[in-house]
Amino acid sequence: MIELKKATWPTRTELKDSTIVVVIAVGILGVFTSIADFSLFQIVQLFTSWVTG
Repeated sequence: MIELKKATWPTRTELKDSTIVVVIAVGILGVFTSIADFSLFQIVQLFTSWVTG
């Protein structure tokens, strides 16, 4: 409890701003992961069609 009293806690505005940054970062990472996954799937599918076709 003593250590928790020494800590500085973020204000409501700082917490809101940090939350917005995290949500945006997660969104960007999700879009990047989706694009990378789709692209790699298409490349693997192309190579697979060359081998089997």
